[in-house]
Amino acid sequence: MSNDGQPAQDPLIDEAQAEQRRSAAARLFDIRRVIGGLFVAYGVIVTLIGVFDSRAEIDKAEGVRINLWAGLTMLVFGLLMLLWQWWRPAEAPAPNEQQPDA
Repeated sequence: MSNDGQPAQDPLIDEAQAEQRRSAAARLFDIRRVIGGLFVAYGVIVTLIGVFDSRAEIDKAEGVRINLWAGLTMLVFGLLMLLWQWWRPAEAPAPNEQQPDA
């Protein structure tokens, strides 16, 4: 009986820790978070550009504050993606368990 200075490992604790790691990885790499974050960042930038558009730029777009509207649309879409990710978080994939051949 060699202990080698290692504490005894409980298989239930190991399984719970593995499930927690899978769940955290699934949430971290959820595509909704990436898309939402990028759209929010670009939406803020384009909205600020639209707020400070010059009269010449507005006239060039035939009187429409296109940067402002596009930025607000991007901001709303990005926030909806982040809210969706918050309301329905990603589920961790099931572990691949080996089934005995029948």
